[in-house]
Amino acid sequence: GFARYKLSRARELVKQITEDVETKTGNKLFDGMVQQMYLDNSLRGGVPVLLGEIDDISQSLSVDEDSRIKVYHLFSRIHGDLERDYNDFVIEPTFFSEGPGNFRDIAQNRRNDVIINPRIGSFNAKLFLTFIQMDGYNPLSVEAVVFTIDDKNECDRLAADAVGYADGHRADREALAGVLCSGSWRPGQLAEMLEKQNIFLMRTLPELIDNVAASAKTSPMAVSKDGYWADHWTYYMDLIESYLQIYPDREEKFLYDELLPYFFSSRVVRPRAKKYVLSRSYNGQWHHVRQLHPTFEDSSRLEQMRHYVNDSSGWYKTEAHYHHNKGGTIVNSAPIAKLFLLATVKFATRDAYGMGIEYEGGKPGWNDAMNGLVGMLGSGMPESYELKVLLNYLKKAAGKYRRRVIVVPEELAALIGKITDALDELGDGEYIPPIQTKTTINKVPSDLFQYWDTVATAREEYRSDMISLSGRVIEYSSSDVIEIIDRWICQVDLGIARAHTIGSHGFEGGDELLGITPTYFSFNVTKWERTGEMSQLGHPLVNAMEMTVGKFPLFLEGVVRMMKTLDKEHATSIYNAVKKSGLRDEKLGMYTLSSSLVGQSYDMGRMMAFSPGWLENQSVWTHMSYKYYLELLRKGMYDDFFTEMESGMLPFIHEKNYGRSLLECSSFIASSAFVDPTMRGQGFLPRLSGTTAEFLSMWVLMMVGPSPYFINDETGVLEMQLVPALPFWLFRHDPTAVDNKQHSIRFKLFSSIDVVYFLSQPRNLFGVAPEKYEIGLRDGSKIVVEGPTIPHHLAMNIRRVVFIQYIVAYF
Repeated sequence: GFARYKLSRARELVKQITEDVETKTGNKLFDGMVQQMYLDNSLRGGVPVLLGEIDDISQSLSVDEDSRIKVYHLFSRIHGDLERDYNDFVIEPTFFSEGPGNFRDIAQNRRNDVIINPRIGSFNAKLFLTFIQMDGYNPLSVEAVVFTIDDKNECDRLAADAVGYADGHRADREALAGVLCSGSWRPGQLAEMLEKQNIFLMRTLPELIDNVAASAKTSPMAVSKDGYWADHWTYYMDLIESYLQIYPDREEKFLYDELLPYFFSSRVVRPRAKKYVLSRSYNGQWHHVRQLHPTFEDSSRLEQMRHYVNDSSGWYKTEAHYHHNKGGTIVNSAPIAKLFLLATVKFATRDAYGMGIEYEGGKPGWNDAMNGLVGMLGSGMPESYELKVLLNYLKKAAGKYRRRVIVVPEELAALIGKITDALDELGDGEYIPPIQTKTTINKVPSDLFQYWDTVATAREEYRSDMISLSGRVIEYSSSDVIEIIDRWICQVDLGIARAHTIGSHGFEGGDELLGITPTYFSFNVTKWERTGEMSQLGHPLVNAMEMTVGKFPLFLEGVVRMMKTLDKEHATSIYNAVKKSGLRDEKLGMYTLSSSLVGQSYDMGRMMAFSPGWLENQSVWTHMSYKYYLELLRKGMYDDFFTEMESGMLPFIHEKNYGRSLLECSSFIASSAFVDPTMRGQGFLPRLSGTTAEFLSMWVLMMVGPSPYFINDETGVLEMQLVPALPFWLFRHDPTAVDNKQHSIRFKLFSSIDVVYFLSQPRNLFGVAPEKYEIGLRDGSKIVVEGPTIPHHLAMNIRRVVFIQYIVAYF
């Protein structure tokens, strides 16, 4: 019956989706875990499909090579949570179903799209870079891209092709043409309107969608909400790095030749004088300064957006969401310029001691349970380490493409100039505080405080000018950019050194000796002056005059982000230190989100409402643990990674303790700190999360390696190389096989190409390239390549996917 058919169809659909990463190793649970993680990842980040493939040529090109091809993600939505009612778990029952998702979720879960399907090209990187605002923030909710066709003649042609040219079809033609040219729409909405208006098609619905998609242009769409998350910008580099793993030959064109708009939001960050309030402590015994209601809806921005309303639909046109200058022209910049803007604003948002990035936008970073830290004038080291990653990349790109210039709005250049003047005034002092004790009070040195106040004021002035940009631009040569960034990197490194001196320990015995990076700081205003104004809740507004630094126990996130900036030797040292710290749950063989939080202020956030070992209070938070494991693999710490995998990752952990299917990912695992020993090691909240993205990144590194495509230093030509990281125990063993084929692993490359690794003798394949490749083409021929690398012409055909059937690599 109907129910049986739908069940069968659902299973077919799941199989169809998960075939992209089909894997066959010696561990069937691991193979199933890969596909389950990919399915879960797809249900949050979306399943990318290519529309606009209307001829044979388009089926072998990427979106960067053929403007007719459009990427559309199906099923993407808010992640859902069956155990938390406020997180809706919904897939809309519509054609081409896709809903909105939070920026962080979507950005993380689409990280591997281009690696699994190279034809997606730079789509995701450009999509998210478009969301960069002039203030350095981004909207919260990412929606499906919208399609528009502005050419009336093209709409008429498409409508006639779809419904026919006969006179009897005139009404349907006009109705369909009217829909196509009436503003923005999505494929599902188009299908729904056809159904409601009873428009009869001479073509199939998929054919129509492909035809109109080929002629349409797409625009990113998003919605701002209450406040700005401090970590969202840190995922841009992940998307860019993934793109460059497949397209390193297109880096210059991507960075300098594309032009992207800036997203325009009606929500803005208040200056400090409008959000630093004087309030009483929770016990009413003293006053303290808190940062409250840091953002607000700007009525002047809303009024500007109303200039771009579609008369027929009453909805905002896509132009309403883009930043315009005084002349009414949309402001566009190259990706390299947008990244430079981002680096500038984040550098100008470092805290008063120059250590972390301030949580000044109303939201904390990745750890949203630290929501009280915003009020405590908090800052985060994770974002500082990511700033260093971004600065290093900008410096590298500027050095590589020295003939190119970076063009920025003159308002940003003015901010850069004020930062330079403030650094000149600050001088070369390192301001490293003395060795710390638990009773040390760290007052921000007056010179650092003055620098912070000057730069923060410059940042606020820059933001106040943004609504009316002049339209004039300033060019920076590559030498100028490198000089500026070198100076900024030096300051970031000094801030990191101060952070390690002040906060590189927890409060439990022994951790102060380990030198593990802190993650968070708070700032206590010890001297202030009233502005004479009151906040919206009736609190006196103040200006800060002096500050001291507050510190917190250890959190795993700081370690994870720091490791992105380290070499293997230093990363190994930190790894060994973490194993001895309060972040290690020795009984479970896992790592907790934080060390003990006993005695911490409830001001820091909702995590203090949970029992130790539960939720964000010292539990094993799966996503952050997987981030940590991923960094071990990225650093080439193979023995350590696979040792941790066997005790801390699905599907290898103890099933009885876990209490769920080993293929079902949980948000957190109750740690050994939890009061009930029967629940320790048990997984809770089986929801979709960023864990899946980290796992897939590990899978890519294990199966393919860190840089499958690279530019040969000697020839300057693109080549390909498979460099897996696989332990011998994961290989399948077939004692009956001949010709050194007893040990094998199989997987799908680029969703389509069957890859087999044959191991000639028992050993680990840790960063080892093949001795020989056999490449099978879809016309039945095969090519043998001797040596570790695949030459240019074959590498290009593999990247185009459609010409290649299989690859056999011999080790």
